[in-house]
Amino acid sequence: MSDVEPLEEGDGERTVRGVLHQPRLPRGDGIVLAHGAGSNRDSPVLRAVATAFAARGVAALRIDLPFRQARGKGPPSPAWAARDREGLRHALAVLARRCSGRLMLGGHSYGGRQASMLLADTPALARALLLLAYPLHPPGRPERRRTEHLITLRTPTVFVHGTRDPFGLLDEMEEARGLMPGPTRLVTVRDAGHDLGARTATAFAASAVDELLALLG
Repeated sequence: MSDVEPLEEGDGERTVRGVLHQPRLPRGDGIVLAHGAGSNRDSPVLRAVATAFAARGVAALRIDLPFRQARGKGPPSPAWAARDREGLRHALAVLARRCSGRLMLGGHSYGGRQASMLLADTPALARALLLLAYPLHPPGRPERRRTEHLITLRTPTVFVHGTRDPFGLLDEMEEARGLMPGPTRLVTVRDAGHDLGARTATAFAASAVDELLALLG
């Protein structure tokens, strides 16, 4: 069980806007969760995962990335990527003022990619990373793999990936994991695409949380 409340803090480009899931029995840890390029903080994937974290005593803040705060619909332009990573940094700082324990970071698709790039550059910001349907490459373009930063990512990372996700086949995801110097795990979601099937089934969320907490120790 958890209490869910809107959160808005800061001003201008430092504004953090989201929804905080506060667990009834908190363990002190917290996670920031970011949405994909075509969605927002209320996506089914983020709702399911935030609920699962709160059920295990972890505060979960699902946020609107800066590009979504500026524009209600549509994907971000490449020019927004750095600002979105800064938005994740600010969100972690906001959550740190509410959580005395370990901080984690995660995201769905685009949000996960920006989270992984942020931690590859500044690993001290979070103790663990959750990548929900990481967009390894554009659909139909496996030669354009987004792995450059993964080879320096030492943060313990859990990937959650659907077996029918066109943004990366499971064997491709395993190859990407093999490039990473830090510990990783992969949770597969049978018959799911890039949305992880979150509109109809949410069992993957509990598995993802369990794997991340086990990897963190």
